[in-house]
Formats: sequence, C-alpha cells, structure tokens
Amino acid sequence: MEDCCRHSLLSHLSSLLLLFQLPFAGSAEEFVVIGPSDPIVAMLGGDVMLPCHLSPAMDMENMELRWFRSKFSEAAFIYQNQQEQREEQLAQYAGRTSLVKDFLTQGEAAMRIHKVQAFDNGLYTCLFRKGNFYEEANLELMVAGVGSAPQVHIQGPEEDGIRVMCMASGWFPKPQVQWRALSGEKFLTFSETYAQDAEGLYSVEAALVVRDSSSGNVTCSVLNAILGQEKVMAIFIPEPFFPQTSPWKPAFMVTLTVLTLLIFGAAYYTKREHTAKQQERQEWEKLHRDKEEDQQTKEKVLKDRGELQADLDWRKSVYLSAWRKAQLYADRER
Repeated sequence: MEDCCRHSLLSHLSSLLLLFQLPFAGSAEEFVVIGPSDPIVAMLGGDVMLPCHLSPAMDMENMELRWFRSKFSEAAFIYQNQQEQREEQLAQYAGRTSLVKDFLTQGEAAMRIHKVQAFDNGLYTCLFRKGNFYEEANLELMVAGVGSAPQVHIQGPEEDGIRVMCMASGWFPKPQVQWRALSGEKFLTFSETYAQDAEGLYSVEAALVVRDSSSGNVTCSVLNAILGQEKVMAIFIPEPFFPQTSPWKPAFMVTLTVLTLLIFGAAYYTKREHTAKQQERQEWEKLHRDKEEDQQTKEKVLKDRGELQADLDWRKSVYLSAWRKAQLYADRER
C-alpha cells in the first residue's frame, strides 16, 4: 500500500516538473507598450512623430497599430493588415498622418503628423494588438506657435494718464503679456482680452494706463511659455502728451466739494420745509372737510325737523276741522 502511494506521488511530481518545463501558450503573445514619459513639443506648421515601442521587442509588421484621441473611435491613424486603414480616421487627420516603418521589425513604431495644427494639441493613446492580446500607452503632444510681433500705439488720455494699447495675433497656446517701464519694472495693473480664430490661434489686446510722465519708453512683450520665446515692442510717450496738473486744481476740488455739500444741504432744507407745509395744508383741508360735513349734517337735521313740524301742523288742522264739524252736527241735533 505504501509502495502504491509513493509511486502515485512520484508520478504527480514528474508531471508537474514536465508542466513547468513547457512554455506557456500565451507568453509569446504578451508584451507591454511604452510611450514617451515627457510631452512632445511640436511647432505649428511643422512635422512631428509620436513614437511607441514594445517590450520585449518583437516584429510588429503583422500587428494592428492605432493612435487615437480621447475615444477609441477618434482615430488619428490605423495600420492593419500591413496597410493604412482610413475608414475610422477623423477627418481632421485625413492626408496628414503616416506610419514610420523603419523599425517595425525591432518593435518600434511612430505616427508622423504633417503640417501640425492647433487642433493636434492634447493627449493621444497608442494601442498595439496581436491576435486577441493588446496593450496601450498614453502620450501628450504640446503644440506651440509664435505669432506676430506686438503692435503698440497710444490710444489717448484717460484717468490722469495715457492709455496705451498692445495687440498681437497668431499665437498658440494662449500667450502671456507683460508691460515694462524703461527701468525694467513691471506694470502689474492692466487689462487684457483674448480671442481664438477658426484655426484655434490666439489674438490678444492688452491696455495699459501710464500715469507717470517720467516713464518715457514702455515696452509690451508677448511670450510663448512652452517655447520660451517672446516678441517685444517699445513705444515712447512724450511728456506733453500727459494731462497737465494746474496749481489751482486742489483749491478747485475743495471749492467744488464745499459747493456740493451746500447744494445738498439747501436741497434737504427745502424738501423739509416743503414737507412741513404740505402736512399743514393737508391738516387744514381735513379740518375744512370736517366742518363742511358738520354743516351739511345740521342742515339735514333742520330740514327733517321742518318737514316733521309741517306734517304735525297738517294733522292738527285736519283734526280740528273734524272736531268742529262734529260740534256743529251735535248742536243741530239739539
């Protein structure tokens, strides 16, 4: 019995050893897709490659390779059955994408985007499939473009200073605007307005009010933070352009303040007097109405009393007439 159990155990151990020595059926199909860890920067109008590779390296010629945006169906490029597939491709990428095939046999592939646009900016996913197994990796494309040099001009006087305008267009992404004085000191307070055109490029208008006549030159700089490139334009503001301050201006402001207070005081006093007179007039009118109502009431009472007296006199005369007739009739009977 013990020999039988020992033989059975040895048989199972031998089977397990043979099983571990056999290769896994799916191991040859498994891989990992690796993309760039840092964002890829591309210039507007240029070309850029979005690479991904396999680990372990293997031949990719018979794989399905797909680069897409936020959704699987938003394909920028599809390679399948050793050729490009265009049926599922977004219209914005039609004719602008291709596959770099130089290292497919070594497990490396890249999608090339031609004539980069602002629309291309953002996240991508590269997905590689072999049979029923697939893996994917994410990568980021940062599109950057330097637009026109800023145009600076004087718009006119405003708020005890001079309003200066700076305009630029054709930048991507949204640029940073900065005003500086001749000394290099930054102006911290100014307004800016951005707009995007049909191609997604930015234009900017920045307005600055310069109040210090000693500033002289002021410069407007427009910066692309991704590229670290900026364009600068300066303008000279002559001192006579600034509003002149007169010595009598403070006295005028004080006088104006006093006059304003006097006007408000007079208006308040007048309104108060008018209100008092109006109340007095209303009280007099009320007394007059009450007096008229009392008079009408008295007249009505007197009228009613006269009518009652007339009725009594009539009744009395009728009674006396009847009584007299009765007396005459009685005298005749006697």
